[in-house]
This record gives sequence, C-alpha cells and structure tokens, in this order.
Amino acid sequence: MAYHQPRFSRRKTLQHGLAAIALGPSVLLMTRPLTGQVSVSSVGPLQPPDENGVRLPAGFQSRVLADAGSRVRRSSGGRTDYRWHIYPDGGACFACADGGWVYASNSEAPSFTGGGVGALRFDAGGAVVDAYRILGGTNQNCAGGPTPWGTWLSCEEIPFGRVYECDPLGEREAEVRRALGYFKHEAVAVDPASGALYLTEDEPDGRFYRFIPDRPGPDLSSGRLQAASVENGTGQVSWIDVPRPRPRWFQTPTRRQLEASTAFDGGEGIWYSDGKVYFTTKGDNRVWCLFLETQTLTILYDAATAADPILTGVDNVTASASGKVLVAEDGGDMQIVVLDAEGSAAPLLQIVGQDDSEITGPAFSPDGTRLYFSSQRANRLFGNGRGLGATYEVTGPFSAILG
Repeated sequence: MAYHQPRFSRRKTLQHGLAAIALGPSVLLMTRPLTGQVSVSSVGPLQPPDENGVRLPAGFQSRVLADAGSRVRRSSGGRTDYRWHIYPDGGACFACADGGWVYASNSEAPSFTGGGVGALRFDAGGAVVDAYRILGGTNQNCAGGPTPWGTWLSCEEIPFGRVYECDPLGEREAEVRRALGYFKHEAVAVDPASGALYLTEDEPDGRFYRFIPDRPGPDLSSGRLQAASVENGTGQVSWIDVPRPRPRWFQTPTRRQLEASTAFDGGEGIWYSDGKVYFTTKGDNRVWCLFLETQTLTILYDAATAADPILTGVDNVTASASGKVLVAEDGGDMQIVVLDAEGSAAPLLQIVGQDDSEITGPAFSPDGTRLYFSSQRANRLFGNGRGLGATYEVTGPFSAILG
C-alpha cells in the first residue's frame, strides 16, 4: 500500500493560555477533584542523577535497555538481531503466558528508516530475552494504546494517518484498521466495559473522537467514528457521527466536517483507568478526565491555573494500578509527573542533560513493579538530547509511593 510522506520536524512549540480553542473560559467551571486517589505527598524528593542521568526517589534504580541504532543486548549476554528503532515514542506492556511480558514501542520516524513498532521481550524475572519488529513501513507512529484483548494499536501522526493493530509477540502480521479514520492520529484508549475506543488528534484544532465497533470485542473492522461536542460550563459530552471518516487528500478532513464538534488544542496521550479516560492537550498544557458512566469531561490539571505548575509540555500519559495518573513531558523539565486527586503535581523522575529531547512511552509492567519509558532523542553514544533515542526501565517500591 502507499504511504504518505511525513513532515519530519520537531513538534510545535508549546503555547500557554487560559482558553482552549472553541471551549471558552466557562470550561474552567468543569475543573473538579477526582476521588479514590492518594496525595502526591507520598512521592519522595528526587535524588541526584544516577549513572544513567536519571533522578529518582530514594530506593529506585534505572537501567538502559536499548539504544536506538544498536542491536538490543540480552540480559544473559549477547545481542539480538534487532537494532532498536530511532525516535521511540508511545508504548505499553503485555503479559505473556510464561509469566514474562512484552514492551511494545512505537517509532516516530519515516517509513524509509523502518518506522513502525519494535518490542522488547522479558522473562518472568524481568530479564531481556529478545527484541524484534512487529510493524514496519509506516510513518511517524507517535503513540497508540493497548487493547483488552492483548494487541497494540499504533497510530500514525501524519495527515490522513491510519491506525494499525499489532501482535506484541510478532506472530501475526499487523493489520490496518481503516474504520478508525484517516487523520493525524496521536493515541487511543479502549473502554473494556463497552468496547468503545477513544482517540486523540494532534492538530491545533483537533477533535476528540469515539469509535463504536459494529461488533464489540476484538473486531475493529467496522463501526462508527464520532466526534465530541462538549457543553460549556457542565462538561457534558454528546457524540456526533463523522460523515466521512476516511477522506481522501482533496476532501474535507474529519476534524472540519462537523462544526458543532469541539476543538482541542493538540491532543496527545490518552489512557483508560477505572471507568475514566485521561488525555492531554499540549497547546494549553491541560490534562483532561472523561467520566465514562456520565460522559462528563473535566479538567484534572491546567498549567495556567495550577498553584505549582511544575508540569508543562504534557504528552504521553499512563496510570498506576491504583489509578494514579502519570504524565510524561515533551520538553518541560524532562520529567514524568504524578497527579493526585486535586490535580496537584509531583515529579516521579527526571532525566538530566537531555533538554532537547522528550520523555515518551511510560508504561508499567503487568505486576506494577517496573516502569518503562524512552528519551526520544538521546542515547549514550550521542547524549545531550542530540541522539536517536534510548529506552529505560525503573524498578522500585512503586506501590509504596503511588498507593
């Protein structure tokens, strides 16, 4: 199949401001605390950087698992055949039948470099036993999301981009899921109760989408793509069917087909957790929360109004087993930041000496004891944020500080 040539450039400079496009100032009335989370006061102060340039709370350790362009080293010695992909981005972990797991990682690079998605395979003890490609020939795969049935949805962040469903084990060929629409895809989260998918779009006037499969479960071949319309002041969300989810290059893009839909300024990461969907918008440095039962949208964090706005450059997002929200910074202070129920923030980790990079792909191992992430444009060969990417693992007492 033919692929669109990407615009291979640094992400747009962050913008700060109170108003999101098309939402208006009354959206601030939607801000309210969440329940069922513990305070960020449990996240201890960061220690000086370790040998990998990572600042962590006391009792935590980091290791570098893979450097872009180099063959991945097995924990037992020797190297795999897979050269870790450049510009690693969104990622997630998947449990395996033998007690081990796989970390799938996107490559935000053009197809001529290989692009697509790579994977790290771990045994039950956390040792790296293999690395391999599970998708190739695609363009600027930014983020994506895991499915409840154990596949990885990888999103192309290009105009008229597509979503590909991948097997983390690499045993089945990846499939394009055209029904999810053609637009500048960023990330996707699946509601396991209803089977609905929620998708973000990385455009200054991007939309927040929902996909309703015709056959709920592991079948994304057909369904309805919808765009959110948010009521100012209340945050109540209604959904409008997109007339032409798969426009051609000369036709009206999906985000401009529905004037009644709401624009979001640079949709980024998205994650499902305990009946809620969290997502970020980089243009206004906000973290949003959609309550699925009531279809009500709230603002969990807003850098423009936060008492201590240490979180900027909001990007990929994940959640701990207890439902604690973790947000990775694109730029900012190169931190992964934890948010509590009131939207207060505390840094969980920080990479130093890589100010020109961004943190991507945060994901916990299935047992919650290990956190994986990448620095997209740095590695030990080049350093200082001028490299091709490196992927890390952090271990430590996460349950003690995240609840």
